[in-house]
Amino acid sequence: MMTKVGIIVGSLRKDSVTKLLAENVAPMFPEGVETEFVKIGNIPLYNEDLDTEENTHEEYTKFRNTMKEVDAILFVTPEYNRTMPAGIKNALDVGSRPYGQSIWDGKPAAIMSQSPSGLAGFGANHDIRQGLVFLNVYPMQQPEAYIGGSYELFDDNGKLNNEDTKSFLQTVVDAFVEHIGRFK
Repeated sequence: MMTKVGIIVGSLRKDSVTKLLAENVAPMFPEGVETEFVKIGNIPLYNEDLDTEENTHEEYTKFRNTMKEVDAILFVTPEYNRTMPAGIKNALDVGSRPYGQSIWDGKPAAIMSQSPSGLAGFGANHDIRQGLVFLNVYPMQQPEAYIGGSYELFDDNGKLNNEDTKSFLQTVVDAFVEHIGRFK
């Protein structure tokens, strides 16, 4: 049975390092695990006026339907002002509605944060975790994935150039696949 992992990238910038990290991680999943990048940049800020029984914004519906099809979620995120990017927060909010119909409920997740600094997105990582706990999502506890010095980790072709980082990320992916298996 195929497992589908939705990958949500917190940076909306076309050439972001966060996106590069996610693109390098996606092929690390084993056979039998399909990955899908779930775009969040086109989802309007959550507004109950756009989310009524009579009229739900098309992008809300599209996002919710996409997420209903995934078995697990990998968040790959930068840190903005010691917190998660607004796009991820908005996706969490949109997916949690309408009340009682959250697309997040009961799904396993993993979080990878990156930063050019040594703090490696620690604040964003834990900010996302806090929201996931409330949404009844099961974030993987170990290994934690904080990727510091990220601007130096890619060659001119956008490929990881650090073998230790590659090895560590493979360990994270393998642990995540095992974590997902607990919920199947």
